[in-house]
Amino acid sequence: MLAVFNAVYCAFPLNKLYFGDNLDILREHIASESVDLIYLDPPFNSKRLHSVFFKTPKGHESDAQVGAFDDSWNWGEEAEREFNDLLHHTNTDVAELMVALRRSQGQSGLMAYLTMMAVRLVELHRVLKPTGSMYLHCDPTASHYLKIILDQVFGNDSFKTEISWRRSGAHNDAKQGRKQYGNIRDIIFFYTKSSEWTWNQQYTSYNQEYTDTAYRHIEKETGRRYRLDNLTGPGGAAKGNPSYEVMGVTRFWRYTKEKMQKLIEEGRIIQTKPGGVPAYKRYLDEMQGVALQNDWQDIASLQSSAEEYLQYPTQKPLALLERIIKASSNPGDVVLDPFCGCGTAVHVAQKLGRQWIGIDITHLAISLIEKRLKDAFPGITFEIEGTPKDVDGARDLALRDKYQFQWWACSLVNAAPYQGKKKGADSGIDGLIFFHDDKSGAKKIVVSVKGGENVSVAMVRDLGHVVDREKAAMGFFVTLAPTTRPMREEAISAGFYQTPSPFQGEGRGVVSTEYPKLQILTIEGLMNGNERPRFPDLTMGRSTFKRAAVEDMGAEQGKLL
Repeated sequence: MLAVFNAVYCAFPLNKLYFGDNLDILREHIASESVDLIYLDPPFNSKRLHSVFFKTPKGHESDAQVGAFDDSWNWGEEAEREFNDLLHHTNTDVAELMVALRRSQGQSGLMAYLTMMAVRLVELHRVLKPTGSMYLHCDPTASHYLKIILDQVFGNDSFKTEISWRRSGAHNDAKQGRKQYGNIRDIIFFYTKSSEWTWNQQYTSYNQEYTDTAYRHIEKETGRRYRLDNLTGPGGAAKGNPSYEVMGVTRFWRYTKEKMQKLIEEGRIIQTKPGGVPAYKRYLDEMQGVALQNDWQDIASLQSSAEEYLQYPTQKPLALLERIIKASSNPGDVVLDPFCGCGTAVHVAQKLGRQWIGIDITHLAISLIEKRLKDAFPGITFEIEGTPKDVDGARDLALRDKYQFQWWACSLVNAAPYQGKKKGADSGIDGLIFFHDDKSGAKKIVVSVKGGENVSVAMVRDLGHVVDREKAAMGFFVTLAPTTRPMREEAISAGFYQTPSPFQGEGRGVVSTEYPKLQILTIEGLMNGNERPRFPDLTMGRSTFKRAAVEDMGAEQGKLL
């Protein structure tokens, strides 16, 4: 059976990452009623710029960061277009609600946020199977508005639970003058498509105080804890319970006489004193635990010291997604995360043998998820849609979005994007790479990305000045356009960076390795594998993102079976 499961598991056809606007992708690529479970952790309208801080040598932390997403909203052309889409949707309840909200909120940032969410929730409802479920993760900033929208999209009867996730301990903000209750929880709305939905009951462990009290008996022969349960049948004869004698005591019992005799032979029925009413011995290690409630306090938020933490803002713990995906899907089901960020949901879906679809609007997120999955599941195969597959695709991305092109180009040389969309004068740096030189410690490489059709020798010369200014070891000039002979000659004239080689022979002394100080790399060459950056300690230099731990899939598949 395991061999059959492995064959199915390895042949999942739907495992895909999409780079782009999830509204467009939902409409153009995701079929109606094709998804079993949706989890979304969208922006919360927090009015904050969330940044990624890359793992870098000490002293460079402030340089290696980039804005992952800007969680602030303004009414504009896109909001007006999406609002108009809602007015013409077949779900007239949603249209009427949005008109009322706009009358109340006007063309505000909050209204832009709610419009963005509403038009996408309508599409998510469309792609969900009749037996499917959706979990929307938010905070109190706009949760009350989102629930009203969800009620109109799914119907009031489809609301199942408002889960409270205690994501942190108490905040001591009073000392800083906070005149408010501490906010330590997030909200997760649980909706279903219909009255019949996939459900696998989840349990939590008993606390120690409960087990010490309820399971206070310990079996001498085995050391197993147990408690004594009542065997009498509630309601007596009126409820159809049989009456007979057990160990000298006649009562109406829960079980038939034959079943009771079998339990006695198994040692499960005991009499604590002569003439006492027999009781059933219920072992602690046979109990599943406490049926999961809607107040989740047992899963902590991620700390920066956690092994699974990838330095991505708003990253959720694996345990949280494991609970949701186990409860509301089965192996082989399709899980969709339309705001996948750093990919926790698709990571867990892969681990639990589900098919998955992840969507994000930034290449930063897509490249992080790609690396995360390949680190955690060696040999994994999946498709990435929307990222450039050839030079024409790269040129199209450069024309559509300068910053996304720069982030994508930086990923080709495994560089951390430099300070994102930071306003101000151009520093001449689009990315950073760090490596370790045994002779002089941590070193830095600056990356300059050019997405235009025209490049010149002056640009290469400027990069050389940036390398000197930043006291960097090397500079990489990554260009979409073809290079020229003067450009290559300028790069060669910059000389070499020398580092001791690890290969030293007896009598040879220290052998130095030379790397061109300025290297020109074309997008075409990087994509087809004909070119690659050259610098010492390549393994360390590739660690732009923190490495995800390898998952033990053998153990997980055993659990699933």
